[in-house]
Amino acid sequence: MATQSRAKTLLLTRPEPQATRFARRLVTTYGDSLRVVISPLMRPRYLQPALPNRPYTALILTSETGAEAARRISAAGKGLPQLAYCVGDRTASVAAACGFQPVSAQGDADALVALIAGRGGTGPLLFLHGAETRGTVAERLNSAGIETDSAVVYDQIACPLTDEARASLTLPDPVLLPLFSPRTARLFADQAQDIAPRAPLWVAALSPAVAAETASLAPERLEIARTPEAESMLLALAALIVAGQGS
Repeated sequence: MATQSRAKTLLLTRPEPQATRFARRLVTTYGDSLRVVISPLMRPRYLQPALPNRPYTALILTSETGAEAARRISAAGKGLPQLAYCVGDRTASVAAACGFQPVSAQGDADALVALIAGRGGTGPLLFLHGAETRGTVAERLNSAGIETDSAVVYDQIACPLTDEARASLTLPDPVLLPLFSPRTARLFADQAQDIAPRAPLWVAALSPAVAAETASLAPERLEIARTPEAESMLLALAALIVAGQGS
């Protein structure tokens, strides 16, 4: 049986503005019953790498941060193609706001590779991504005969939990903890070791890979999103909340 009947705190460790946007959507459903604590565990550091001087036909973007990095590179005077293949609709929306012409794969890395291959493009393409990337997008496209260059255009700098976040973990009430990446889960687990949380953790994980990184946390409840996107994470959190109300 759960320690408490319902979670009172939602701890968001995503970078801004994603954290605030996600909180707004959840609070719209559950109102003031949740206390939202935002404590990003990473912040982006944008880079200006030397890019090959080639006539690229399109960009590949797999995150909002990558789209913003592309905007900064373009603003610094480096010519980039306008067409941008984007992993999902949110990345596409940010890419459009940054002045690019996005095409959304509406899914994950598999969907993105399939979209590009299905359009019959021959490249060269330019994949702009962070220091940590998953899905071997460039490698798979090159193997398929679509010439793709890759460039690291941002890094994610680790941040400590805020005092408010640390305090919420010392209380006996359950804490809802959505985790969106394996690295975020690892960063949280490392910092939690120093806190020895009293709060039972109700974890929503974006994927099985994220869930695997929470083993040391021994979460009281764990839900894995069915698909790696925000909508599925909202459903996973809703399942945790409903289960808590019934305990």
